Amino acid sequence: MPNSDYPYPTARPDEEPLILAEVVPTDVAEVERTHEIPWTPILLFIACCASTYFVNGPIYAMAVMGILVCHEAGHYIQARRYGVPASLPYFIPMPFSPIGTMGAVIAMRGHMGNRKALYDIGISGPLAGLVPTILCTYAGLALSHVEQIPPNARLFQFNEPLLFQWISQLFFGPLPENSVIIGHPLAIAGWVGMLITALNLIPIGQLDGGHILYALLRGKAHLVAWMLMIGAVVGMVVTQQYGWMLMLVLLYMMGPSHPPTANDEMPLGTGRVILGWLTLAFVIVGFTPTPFTVS
Repeated sequence: MPNSDYPYPTARPDEEPLILAEVVPTDVAEVERTHEIPWTPILLFIACCASTYFVNGPIYAMAVMGILVCHEAGHYIQARRYGVPASLPYFIPMPFSPIGTMGAVIAMRGHMGNRKALYDIGISGPLAGLVPTILCTYAGLALSHVEQIPPNARLFQFNEPLLFQWISQLFFGPLPENSVIIGHPLAIAGWVGMLITALNLIPIGQLDGGHILYALLRGKAHLVAWMLMIGAVVGMVVTQQYGWMLMLVLLYMMGPSHPPTANDEMPLGTGRVILGWLTLAFVIVGFTPTPFTVS
C-alpha cells in the first residue's frame, strides 16, 4: 500500500489509500512529488516494454503496452479531472510469464472523491483499454491463419474467451478437426487485453470492477464482493485451478469490501447505471478461467 506520508496537502493522514489495480493488486511506492522526476514509473515502464518484447517480439510489445497505457490514461485523466491526486502508472514486468506483464497500478488517496468520481475513474480505464484491445484482436486475427495439428504435437495454447471466439468466427468460421489458429502477435495482444480487462472488472475490493460495483450499490456491494470471493475459492478448489491462488490471497489481504467515498449520496444518473452494469458484464465474455493449457 502507498506510504501514509502523502505529498498532497489535501490528503488526510488517516485516510485509507485507494488503489486502481490492473490484473493483480500490488504494493506501490509513495506517489512521486511533483517537483521530482518520477524515476520509478519510468524505469518500470521501460522494464515492462523489455519484458513484453522478450516474450513475443516488438509488434506484441507495442500493442500490449499501448493497451495498458490507454487503460491507465483513462484512470489518470479522470482522476485529474475530479481533482483526486493520483500517481503515474506503475507497470509490472513479468519476463518469465507467457504474456510478459501483470498489468499496472495507479496509487490514489481514498475518501477524496464522491460517488460519481469513483465511478468515472473506475470505469474509464477498462473502457479506454477496450478500444485498442478490440482493434488489435480484429487486425491480428485478419493476419492469423489456421494450421493442422501434427500428430503427437505438444501445444501451448491460449484458451479463448467468448468475445475472442466470436471475432475469430468472423474470419475462420468453424475450425476443421485437428486444426488450430496460429495467432499473429497483434491477436495475442488483443487476447491479453481481454484478459486484463476482465480481471480488472471482477467486482471485488479495489479492482476496477469493485469501484464500479460500489458506486452502483454502495454498502450492498460488500455482500456481493464477499460472496464472489467465497465462490471464487470454491471454484478454484473444485476445478483445481490453483494458479489463481495468489490473486485471491492478495484480494483478501486488500479487503474485498470497498471503502466509502467522500459523498456516497451523489446520484449517478440512469446512463451511468446502465453503462456500469454492461461494463461489469464484460467479465462473462472476456474472462476464461483457464487462460493457458499445454496439450
